[in-house]
Amino acid sequence: MLDSISVFAPFWLCFKKPGTTDSNSSRSPPAPQSRVQSKICQFCDVHSLKRESFDIVWEDDDYVAFRDHNPSAVHHIQVIPKVHIDSVKSLTRADVNVVDRLQSISHNILDGLGIPISDRRIGFHIPPFNTVNHLHLHVQALPYKSFARRMKYPIAAGIGPYTKGLSWFVEARQALRILDQGGQIRISPC
Repeated sequence: MLDSISVFAPFWLCFKKPGTTDSNSSRSPPAPQSRVQSKICQFCDVHSLKRESFDIVWEDDDYVAFRDHNPSAVHHIQVIPKVHIDSVKSLTRADVNVVDRLQSISHNILDGLGIPISDRRIGFHIPPFNTVNHLHLHVQALPYKSFARRMKYPIAAGIGPYTKGLSWFVEARQALRILDQGGQIRISPC
């Protein structure tokens, strides 16, 4: 049987201040999640023979954007890298350029639709609150279709040394700042 300390230790470690270390551990931080898909990924199908099941709105050699099959807003688009990356939690400082490119593509798409900056929501769900384990950026033109849909994408501003507060959704600009500072994206403040 697990003792309460081992069960809750990961939770408490989430609230460490940025830049602090665990005094009980001399280990280096864990490696990011594998970038190789471990099982069938429905988003990897976007550039395969099953491509016709996606409503693709934009594409280049490295990224693709398609309409969400169950949109939460008038315009709800997913932008993904064609190479499989599990989630936003597996990103590191070395991936700032990936997030920056995803955000740039998103703004270009919304510019083309004539959506003002103030009516845009661009961000990632943080596991385990994501439905597909392939990095995907939600690109939305507000308003949301319902209050319940809006609650799926809560923005939490950071306080003090934190860029993001407690939330299962991180805006792309928050993700860029966290990664650029060498942090990892998580549900707890970071």
